[in-house]
Amino acid sequence: MIKEVIGVSAPAVLLAPVAVPILHGLSGLAVVGLGLFAAGKVVTGTVRAFTAPPKRRIPAEKPPIG
Repeated sequence: MIKEVIGVSAPAVLLAPVAVPILHGLSGLAVVGLGLFAAGKVVTGTVRAFTAPPKRRIPAEKPPIG
């Protein structure tokens, strides 16, 4: 039983110092990716707003005089 415990815990102890920087790196990539996604959405919306053909407005009917 002790051999099984050592067999399971030894890799965990060896990987523990490496796991924290990897976790920070992955969370950093997620934050950067989210920022890039948001910036891309803003740029795309702005470009579409300036390059889209103007919408036609239907003139409102004028009320009758008198």
